[in-house]
Amino acid sequence: MAQIKNAIIRYRLIDKCLRNKYAPYPSKVKIREICEEHLYGSTDGANICDSTIEKDLFAMRMDHDAPIKFSKKHNGYYYTEDDFSIDNIPLSEDDLEAIRFAASTLFQFKDNSFMSQFGNAINKISDRVSLSGDNNDNYIHFETSSTVRGSEYLSLFVAAIKAKKKVEFDYESFVSGNRKPRLCSPYLLKEYLNRWYLVCFDDEKQSIITYALERIFEPVISEHNAASDVQFNADAYFAHSIGITAGGKTPQNIILKVDNISTKYLETQPLHISQTIVKRGKNKTTLQLYVVQSEELIRALLSFG
Repeated sequence: MAQIKNAIIRYRLIDKCLRNKYAPYPSKVKIREICEEHLYGSTDGANICDSTIEKDLFAMRMDHDAPIKFSKKHNGYYYTEDDFSIDNIPLSEDDLEAIRFAASTLFQFKDNSFMSQFGNAINKISDRVSLSGDNNDNYIHFETSSTVRGSEYLSLFVAAIKAKKKVEFDYESFVSGNRKPRLCSPYLLKEYLNRWYLVCFDDEKQSIITYALERIFEPVISEHNAASDVQFNADAYFAHSIGITAGGKTPQNIILKVDNISTKYLETQPLHISQTIVKRGKNKTTLQLYVVQSEELIRALLSFG
């Protein structure tokens, strides 16, 4: 079972490599390194060899009709069909069995303090797996989100944070579209609205900055040690924030007057832990938040408009 599960994971990783338009035509060695890093946390070839990747590519062609070709010009592999993805192929019974096994293992630990923050996600996986096998999609729709690049760098940044090393990467501006090199000391990876962000101390700006992983390119771990004279506490840094905007701004008392229907939504799902009810009126309720005024706060409030 373990071999089957690992093969399925490798297929998915290879599929992502071949569909990554920012790093096209990955070589066999590059594919092996990515698979080995995700599965075993290393890239030295001790756990996955090049012949394993060759067999995986052959199996993907034969079992999943993957249009994989090798380009002599670019010395790497690619899909001949731009819209092909192994994710579009229905899961086999082996796939489902592997997912059921993983889900059942996770479910046993969902109440553990270490896993408590993932409770809702584990419940969703468990629900989805338990309903597999029948044509339930006709009357049950689960929430879905689009795939955002950058998550493939998570293990690299975690390794840099643990080793207390700086990272180098190119960062693309949303406004100009230009890329500039960055040298940073990474402190935290934070997820918000299905996107990942890196909180780090930027050498050039000499301040703590948050960078979106989807706009990071070609990151590498530097030989330089991370800045040790910068005090960073994640809980304190985000204590008064909604979303990812936090440090360097002073929190304020935000007063909201909300109609009674919207109040019920906000009572069941508060905008922030500091949210309190100041006054209940006949038609409106007054709420108070002690937070940083940010783009995320404004967008959250506008969603009730």
